[in-house]
Amino acid sequence: MALASRILSRSRQIYATQAVFSRDNAAFSVRSYAKDASPPALKGDEMLKEIFLDVKKKYETVLSVFKREKITIDPDDSAAVTQYANVWKIARKEAGLLSDSERIQNTIEVHTRDIPDARTYLLKLQEIRIKNGLLDEIGAEKLMFEALEKVEKEIKKPLLRNDKKNMALLLAEFDKVNKKLGIKKEDLPKMEEELDLKVAKIELAEMKKDVVEAMETQLKREEFKDEKMPDVRTIDIRSFM
Repeated sequence: MALASRILSRSRQIYATQAVFSRDNAAFSVRSYAKDASPPALKGDEMLKEIFLDVKKKYETVLSVFKREKITIDPDDSAAVTQYANVWKIARKEAGLLSDSERIQNTIEVHTRDIPDARTYLLKLQEIRIKNGLLDEIGAEKLMFEALEKVEKEIKKPLLRNDKKNMALLLAEFDKVNKKLGIKKEDLPKMEEELDLKVAKIELAEMKKDVVEAMETQLKREEFKDEKMPDVRTIDIRSFM
């Protein structure tokens, strides 16, 4: 079923991002292990086995939540989107996984930590946003690039992230952008919740597409030629898990 494979994919994605930031996680162990001149093979096997069992356990925990909680495959219904987001919230809590906003933030940290200049940093943020299917509905990205253009024009050189003095100028410009857009620090929890809802809507749309395609393929078979396609919203996917 489309949902089961999507859960597995998302669980792996969240877990992989989370692992990068664990102090004594397997990712760092792999690096140390690779540098060892003569590492015992068993340790590597045990490490991989531990990772596999942990991912398996988290996946089964998430799957058990979706078998328990009903969702409606309707990305155009705000109540259905909210319900789907809440089910994922329950699943993440029980499985010990990151939220969507935490996952994206960690992705940003991983992919930007070695970027030296501000322009490439902003371009990477743009790339990550697009890859996650998120829209810049308020035009913040354009204003951030305009702020960077202003600072670089003023200092007459590309802005490096380790240039504390001139980075302070950019951050001051970003504060003006936030003020212009009406963004306040106290609004961050609400914005994180909105991000989770956006991701939930995207996933429900993808799930609907997968289910419709699967049903259309099924109805092309001879034994189902007289059957009518059911409304996706009426399908209880727990019956297929």
